[in-house]
Amino acid sequence: MKLTGKTALVTGAARGIGKGCALELARAGADVAINDRDRTEQGEATVAEITAMGRRAFLVEGDVFRRESCESVVARALDALGRIDIFVSNPAYSRRADFLEYDPETFTRVIEGTLIGGFHMAQLVARHMVGRGGGGKIVFISSCHVKTPYARSVAYNAAKAGLNNMAFTIATELYPHRINVNVIEPGWIDTPGEHEAFGAEAIAKAGPTLPWGRLGTPEDVGKAAAFLASDDADYITGTALAVDGGIWLRSAWE
Repeated sequence: MKLTGKTALVTGAARGIGKGCALELARAGADVAINDRDRTEQGEATVAEITAMGRRAFLVEGDVFRRESCESVVARALDALGRIDIFVSNPAYSRRADFLEYDPETFTRVIEGTLIGGFHMAQLVARHMVGRGGGGKIVFISSCHVKTPYARSVAYNAAKAGLNNMAFTIATELYPHRINVNVIEPGWIDTPGEHEAFGAEAIAKAGPTLPWGRLGTPEDVGKAAAFLASDDADYITGTALAVDGGIWLRSAWE
């Protein structure tokens, strides 16, 4: 319960990694505003899970790929929570295709959703944190794609690499305000999105081939986010934490 009395905003939190982060922050004691593009049953279910823990939870729908919508999301989160102590940035959009055939409009959409959306939300939340004083915690969800340029992921690879550098730049500018800014790099995580992309059978076969013998879980990533959001991580800023089960080490045996 190291986050008791703290408030958090998590984007993309109706399912998958975002939900895992929201649940673990709540489990550690935080009240949480969860964001998803629309008000869905999945989002309502996440709110219900957090409420059942005895925490306050609010669903703040809005498209965090667009600046004006980001402004609305932050304003409504502040209305609900009163303040934002922790922000977990988890917007993402990915489409795989061969580079030679990659659709330019899709490339732009991936950059907007995965990189630029993170900029808009982080800037708005950081302005609140700086204005109220007292520091804060910002955690960006990046990817193991930063280390490994996986084929057929040109836009997503570029967006996540840019996200890391953006986060470290933000950390540099915000440390005078005692706002910790860090990055989590998940590996292959067992999420609904991955099942949609690869299928349950392929994922079941892939798990045993990974160094840790399984895919990661949203809970694995959420626990890392809860740590970085706590006072235990007070002396950590401008760094990336890989939560990937050693996936990038596989090439060392080839």
